[in-house]
Amino acid sequence: MELKKMSIVAQFRMNLVEILASTILTSVLTYVLAVFVFLFAEGTGSIYPENYYEQQIPEIEEYMQRQQKSGMSAVQQEELNKLVQGEDFFYQAVDRQGKFLYGTYEETIFFSEEEMYEKINTTAKVGNHYVYIVPVIDSAGKIDGAVALVYGLRLSVVNSGKAWISIALFCVLSCPFFYMILFTALFSRRFAGNLTKPLRMLEEGARQIERKNLNFEISYAADNELGQLCRAFSSMQEELKKSLSRQWKMEQERTETVEALAHDLKSPLSIIKAYTEAMEDDTEIDQEQSAYLSVIEENIEKSISLVKQMQYTSEITSPDIHIDQNQVDLREFLWKKQKDYEIQAREKQISIQLVFSETLPARIETDKKKLERILDNVVSNSIAYTPLGGRIEIRAEADEECIFYFIEDTGKGFTLKDMEKAMEKFYRGDEARSSEGAHSGLGLYIVWRLSQVLGGSVEIGNRESGGAWVKVWHRWK
Repeated sequence: MELKKMSIVAQFRMNLVEILASTILTSVLTYVLAVFVFLFAEGTGSIYPENYYEQQIPEIEEYMQRQQKSGMSAVQQEELNKLVQGEDFFYQAVDRQGKFLYGTYEETIFFSEEEMYEKINTTAKVGNHYVYIVPVIDSAGKIDGAVALVYGLRLSVVNSGKAWISIALFCVLSCPFFYMILFTALFSRRFAGNLTKPLRMLEEGARQIERKNLNFEISYAADNELGQLCRAFSSMQEELKKSLSRQWKMEQERTETVEALAHDLKSPLSIIKAYTEAMEDDTEIDQEQSAYLSVIEENIEKSISLVKQMQYTSEITSPDIHIDQNQVDLREFLWKKQKDYEIQAREKQISIQLVFSETLPARIETDKKKLERILDNVVSNSIAYTPLGGRIEIRAEADEECIFYFIEDTGKGFTLKDMEKAMEKFYRGDEARSSEGAHSGLGLYIVWRLSQVLGGSVEIGNRESGGAWVKVWHRWK
């Protein structure tokens, strides 16, 4: 059974068993290899065994035997210094009472003559060292004293001049910990890979749905929790595809209905307008009738304007909307728009201020007509909702990718409901910024949709000092 098809808990347990088994196996192999290397190094003299000092005792005993029948006086300190050498190898020469005479080990070994006689030709443990007693015989055949050989049985001390041995011992002894870390990293990587692969598929699937693309497949088949999650995601995808297909079809039908209705309304409105204008030109109508006709004509104009907005909204809602990219001198374009807005605002004595930032590029690549439609809608709303003698500021800034337009006015500002729903199609705010007359609820929706088409978006809010602000941005590269 493949590991990825197991449950997540079973995979975790399996990985844990594999880590422990691999660590134990490689540690045993390392120890076996270390023993072979150690034995080979001993055979070639590259390393001394732990009992290396103990192996020197026969040579010292042989020297002592050559001095037999001459007593302690014949045992030379210089000769013993040559024979007993090592970091953990010492000797002590004592007289027949066990008292210290000379040597490299000065601590008391024998506390009485009897104790010395008991330990002759034996090995005893003293602290962390071993002591072997070699007797010294005089010419009369009596014990004239003894030489105590003190040594240790530690590999690192015996080979104290060879630092690599200590390092090798440390590595061999600590290898299980290193193997544990190594195999944990290796097996956990495989375990994480089995987990992250389907998760990446699900993440990519979520991105595709966000891009409104439902034509993808989650190709992960397993009988574990992640396999069940992928199957559930695929089922959701299919249901979402069916639901969105129905919704898109309904939206398409609604768009086509709106377009047809707008088209059908244009003809009778145009006929009514023509007859109204003809009647106004009639010199026989009185003043009261002329006033009625003016009201009729004014409302016909508003109706025609609403029909045009409905048609335009249908156009920009289409996924195949065309973008006419061209070079635009942004500063010149904004100066011209300011002059147009000043003419519109003149009747209400509203001042229009235009501010450029230093970061604003001289020329940009964008759809000029769509940008003009965006600014016209926002500024026209600001003029409509700014009181007599108010002020509107248009500020243009830029970064490496986008142009930002900040339009601020001194009007009533947005309500909380406005800020939640202002970008929705056909929303008509009925409080602070509700318009009079032919307000279709499409103005900010058109601004939002066109900003998206140009690679940006729109935000709205209220100024602390009163009034509203609208922030619009689009890409310029």
